[in-house]
Amino acid sequence: MTSRTSGRGLEEAPSNPIVQLPHLLTIEDVADHLGVSVRHVRRLVAERRIPYVKWGHLIRFDPQAITTWIDGRRIAVGQGQGRSLRSK
Repeated sequence: MTSRTSGRGLEEAPSNPIVQLPHLLTIEDVADHLGVSVRHVRRLVAERRIPYVKWGHLIRFDPQAITTWIDGRRIAVGQGQGRSLRSK
């Protein structure tokens, strides 16, 4: 990358910094990562239960948003909800 200099010899910052965009995932990529079917991911999208990006008719997923979504559903040890599977 080259920097520009003004007539006085001072360097100027580039006016348009390059922004690194995330590589978006397809439905197939997300399904494979989660270990579920493509149909299940499509249902999560239809029910708006998973973060996604819609561009025209295409549906894509931001890897960081998916990671955050997974982390938000993580259940800590000893904080399970519901009944124990052992009968009393």
